[in-house]
Amino acid sequence: MLFNSIGFIVFFLAVLVLYYSSMSWINKKRMLLFASYVFYGLWNPPLILLLWISTVIDWTAGNRLFHTQHEGKRKLWLFLSLAVNLGFLAFFKYGGFLLENFVLIVNAIGMDFHPAQPSILLPMGISFYTFQTMSYTIDIYQRKAEPSKSFLDFALYVTFFPQLVAGPIVRAEGLLGQFITPKKATRDQFVWGSFLLTLGLFQKVVLADTLLAPTADAVFNAPDGLMSIDAWAGLLAFSGQIFFDFAGYSTCAIGIAMMLGIFLPHNFLYPYASMGFSDLWRRWHISLSSWLRDYLYIPMGGNRKGVVRTYVFLTLTMLLGGLWHGAAWTFVAWGGLHGFYLVIERLLREKVNLKATGVSGVFIALLTFICVNITWVFFRADDFHGAIEILWAMFSFTGQGAQVISYLDIYVTFTVVALLFASHYYMRSHTLADRAMGRQSLLGIAWGIMLVLIIVAQGSGEQFVYFQF
Repeated sequence: MLFNSIGFIVFFLAVLVLYYSSMSWINKKRMLLFASYVFYGLWNPPLILLLWISTVIDWTAGNRLFHTQHEGKRKLWLFLSLAVNLGFLAFFKYGGFLLENFVLIVNAIGMDFHPAQPSILLPMGISFYTFQTMSYTIDIYQRKAEPSKSFLDFALYVTFFPQLVAGPIVRAEGLLGQFITPKKATRDQFVWGSFLLTLGLFQKVVLADTLLAPTADAVFNAPDGLMSIDAWAGLLAFSGQIFFDFAGYSTCAIGIAMMLGIFLPHNFLYPYASMGFSDLWRRWHISLSSWLRDYLYIPMGGNRKGVVRTYVFLTLTMLLGGLWHGAAWTFVAWGGLHGFYLVIERLLREKVNLKATGVSGVFIALLTFICVNITWVFFRADDFHGAIEILWAMFSFTGQGAQVISYLDIYVTFTVVALLFASHYYMRSHTLADRAMGRQSLLGIAWGIMLVLIIVAQGSGEQFVYFQF
């Protein structure tokens, strides 16, 4: 079920009516769990079985890890949890990718092997909820957390519908504790949550799908030989599209949860005004970057084992982060570029003491933004050939080639992305809630305009980009 659909509005209204009825808190939680299964099952009902298996295995493993003192047995329970979660992820998300690369290798050494192509359906949001449940068992194994005392609470933690499919990836201590006692949004929280839901839908329906997605699709699906201005416009359109699409989903999720009196963490903090790539990953997809830091980079050694190993660990973390996004070498290249940028940034900071203020701050933010856009080429392109064609068109600065988008589309794209960068730079040290304080009239006008534009744009019910991950 999509947030940007009439069906979801009807579904959520029914949830709100039941949630704010006189039923007991335990029955409200049961209702939320059932609603979450309905929300997920409407895509493909049999896939609910994966959620059930993951829930039961990790609930059992978490309890055994906490109560068992024998270290060997604790490792076996942790291994079981990780094997099930990573096994599901490997089969459903990377099965075809692994088979394809195996075939290439055996054919390269002279074996004629051509198996039937597998037909594997990728479960929605499997990368998100597997990482979420893995953090639960890992934290208990490391004695950083205690298992939930309620199976109902844990099942709801795994499947809570606002953030089930595309995050934020929530840690157990951040969500499980909120299910213990009854929750009810205050009037201000309900209104602010409603505003965030509207803002998220506006980002998705109007900005991502209506204004930017057609331009990005036209350029990245175009035949070889693009004009330079078209290539840049297409790339910038995708840069804006993926931010508005993914940040829009996170904003919707946070708003929906807040209307229930439940709080989810920020997932984006104006990342396109980042001062370097370390800053970028503190602002972009925060729940994933912090997960990779805490459960991959630091356990490998982090910055505790010397400079060279730190760079190796950084690069490996970003390569695996790229592979998390998609089963293709282009995603690995995207992650590798981010790892390369992080290493170069660390090297430069050891040599150059540059204060990011005033003009220098704008320059660093703009340079970071341009470098981020170069990585998006590999993220969006279907293959390396397509990525190289886009990059060649961008940096050859040729006026020759096929014109695939209109001048109006170019003007709209550059205007929207320029305003996006400027707004992020203006807001980089603030939050939307801070800026909205005391500006209720202005907020009401903006809210009304967004609602009108959402209705006018209507949209075609496009899925959120990160559903494929």
